[in-house]
Amino acid sequence: MEQLINKNPRIEVVDALRGFAVMAIILVHNLEHFIFPVYPTDSPGWLNILDQGVFNGIFALFAGKAYAIFALLFGFTFYIQSNNQKKQGKDFGYRFLWRLVLLVGFATLNAAFFPAGDVLLLFVVVGLVLFLTRNWSDKAIIITAVIFLLQPVEWYHYIGYLINPAHQLPDLKVGEMYAEVAEYTKAGNFWDFILGNITLGQKASLLWAVNAGRFFQTAGLFLLGLYIGRKQLFVSSEKNLRFWVKTLIVSAIAFAPLYTLKELIMQNDTIIQQTAGTAFDMWQKLAFTLVLIASFILLYQSKKFSNAVGNLRFYGKMSLTNYITQSIIGAFIYFPFGLYLAPHCGYTVSLLIGFFTFLLQVRFCKWWLSKHKQGPLEHIWHKWTWIGTNKA
Repeated sequence: MEQLINKNPRIEVVDALRGFAVMAIILVHNLEHFIFPVYPTDSPGWLNILDQGVFNGIFALFAGKAYAIFALLFGFTFYIQSNNQKKQGKDFGYRFLWRLVLLVGFATLNAAFFPAGDVLLLFVVVGLVLFLTRNWSDKAIIITAVIFLLQPVEWYHYIGYLINPAHQLPDLKVGEMYAEVAEYTKAGNFWDFILGNITLGQKASLLWAVNAGRFFQTAGLFLLGLYIGRKQLFVSSEKNLRFWVKTLIVSAIAFAPLYTLKELIMQNDTIIQQTAGTAFDMWQKLAFTLVLIASFILLYQSKKFSNAVGNLRFYGKMSLTNYITQSIIGAFIYFPFGLYLAPHCGYTVSLLIGFFTFLLQVRFCKWWLSKHKQGPLEHIWHKWTWIGTNKA
């Protein structure tokens, strides 16, 4: 199996899966108008029904799951880079810290056009977990991943509330921040918009991630990706395919009760919703994420399916470029400083815009990769990561 990795350092299904995740992200973000909730108020009844169906369908399939796949593959990529350096007797850890510093720059660029919605800065902060655990054993990695995914902070607050009903969650004032973000976005001043996004917007995004349980989930997913890399589980083999079949069955069976329990818990007091409710919400999303990953990997073994989704490989190879450019395109389409189409685009129209943007990006990726080894932002990240070495 190690020979397979050495022969083909890029595992095709990983690029395609990453492409699938970024495609799903662009569809969700377009439905949200890139965190700018302005929609038509006078749509005909039939369109309102269609819009609701589109919203429910896309959010059920992808919201909170697409980013999770992206996070898991971030941990997997860390494994690939770290392992390549290990073979040369080098420690990738400190170079990875520098790589995270560079990612702050890309996070700032993305946040500039995506009000309070950037996930890359969260990846920078949580990425420190990969640095700290890089030399741990496989067993320690998987145990720590499970602990993170169990959402220990949410349960600490939930138990604290049960013991003392006066127990309160810290007020991070996320709602007030988002209200302020909405104000300067609606005002339409381009420079106020950019400055607000990279300061207040980034703060709101990080604190929202704390409230939503994403800090611990992201850390768990990073370590899960690292573990999958170490165990070579993305390499196509009979043993691995049996593992993914089991993962699919267990996750699919777990999803329904977890989702039902989450819905029941959400009918309780606010603090129970924000603690146990958040934990169960993260768990049902994780179960569905694993259903998507396992299904994709198993389907990818079929020539017909892998050919049908072949373009996702190009899209996945340029995931950073695509993720950031979709924010710039979305801001120009929906926000007042640009075309300001938000008030005219319900969920159905927004989905079509998202899909059309995705197709344009795919065409650009195929053209670019026919002339270059990496996407433009991927090339910059790689070059600056290895600055001072012969890899730059």
